[in-house]
Order: sequence, then C-alpha cells, then structure tokens
Amino acid sequence: MRLNPNVTGGASPSNVVTILSHLRTRLLGWIASRIRACDDTFLRFPMPRKAPASHHTGTQEAEATARQPRDKPATEKLRVDDDLAQLALKACLIARDAAFNVRDLLTSSSRMAFLAIKDCEQELDRIERQIDERLPAAITRVNEARARQLLSTLKSTTDLERIGDLVMSVALRAQARPTKMAAADVRQLVKMSSVLRDMLDLIHQGFSTLDLECARKVLQMDKEIDCICHGLFQEHLAETVAQGDTTGFEVLLMAQALERAGDHTTNLAEDLYNLIEGRSRRHVPKKKAAS
Repeated sequence: MRLNPNVTGGASPSNVVTILSHLRTRLLGWIASRIRACDDTFLRFPMPRKAPASHHTGTQEAEATARQPRDKPATEKLRVDDDLAQLALKACLIARDAAFNVRDLLTSSSRMAFLAIKDCEQELDRIERQIDERLPAAITRVNEARARQLLSTLKSTTDLERIGDLVMSVALRAQARPTKMAAADVRQLVKMSSVLRDMLDLIHQGFSTLDLECARKVLQMDKEIDCICHGLFQEHLAETVAQGDTTGFEVLLMAQALERAGDHTTNLAEDLYNLIEGRSRRHVPKKKAAS
C-alpha cells in the first residue's frame, strides 16, 4: 500500500507510526470480514466429501471384486435341483408306508398304525409345500431336459400328497367304526391297500433308476385295484341291509378312496413315461396309448 506524500511529508515520526498503525488495523479488519464471508459461503454450499486415498487401492479393488456375488457353478445348481428330486422320492416312500399301515389298521385296529398314517399325511403336505416354494427358482437355471424332470417332480408330489389324503380318509373311517367290518370286506380292502403299496414301491424304483418297465407294471396293476373296487360295489349295492346300517356304505367309501389312490399312482407312472420318453401319455386315446 502506498502512502500519500502530501499526508506524510511534513508529519513527525510519531505521527507516521500512528497513521501506519491505523492503516494496519483497518487492513486486518477488512481481511477478517472477507474470511467470515467465505466461511458462510462454504457452510451454505458444502463440498462433497471424497474417500481418503489409500496406498492399497489396487488390492482393495481386487478384494471388492472377489466379494461380489457370482453365479453358482453348474455342479451346485444340479445339486440343488437333485435335492428336489430326492424330496419327491422321499414322498413316494412316505406314501408307500401310509398304504402299508392300512393293513394293520384294518386287521387289528392298531392305534400305532393310525398315528403312522397321520404322520405320513402331514409329512407329504410339508414336502409338497417345500417343493412348491423352491421349484420356481430352480427351474429358471436349467436346460429343457432338466426342466422336464423338475416339472415331473412337481406333478409327482401333487399326486403323492393326494394319495396321502385318500389313505388318511380310509384311516379315519376305519378308526371311527363302532363295530367291526365283515371279514370278507376287510380282506378285499387289505388286498387293495397291498396292491397300492406295491405300485408305489415300483414308482419309487422307476423314478430312481428311470426304468420304464416299472411304469408298465404299475399301469397293469391298477386294473386289479379297479376290479376289486367294482366287485365290492356290485356286492353291497345288490344286498339288502337293515335301515340305519351304514357298514356297507362305509366300506364302499373306503374302497373308492383306495381306487382313487390307485388312479393317482397311474398318473405317476405316466409322468415316468413322460420323463423318459419326452412325450405325455395323459388323456390320449387308448389305442394310441397302447402302442
């Protein structure tokens, strides 16, 4: 800053010091006011904060890349899908066990057999629910052949769950009977349940080994269940019963439930055909199905 010579030229040294001190005070005040103005501006418009630089930037980026989620390997995907197939096979064994326990329930009114059938029915419900929840995600990660197997798993568990319900209905009716059924009726119902049990055993074997012969046997065995059921209907509908006697009616309802369980088992055999051959046998003309 320049000093006006006209102001300082004739002044004494003490006056010059006073003037310089005054100018210094004003200058410091002006600088302070500018600093405060800049601070206010900074507070009103804060600058974005940057992450501190690191000497290991390259290493951190590599670690971040490694932590990013990656697609699961194909082997793991197959393992997950195989878990669903194993659940379906497990459901088949559970349905088979339920049919097996019908024999003890009908012949000896076993409380343990009734509880075993009830547990089987509840477990089949749980497996069906579990597959329903997991299959949509699994089916989007596989090829066409694998998708066909997963769809077969879904349909199979639906039929097996229905078989569990039907067998449970037989158990409830047998358990609620105040009197014993005729020995001939018990023998026929036990025979139907035994055939159903063998059919489910073949279904499990067929899906485990992809054996088409198992499916053919099941389709033939269903005819035996139908024949027994029709014989029971002809016998009880032709007989004369006392008024209020519902024993024959209960027998027919149990026979019909076992016959329907056999129909669901044939659905499983047709699903096995579809899985192996890649074509559906459901709802086709009988001549075409036989060929």
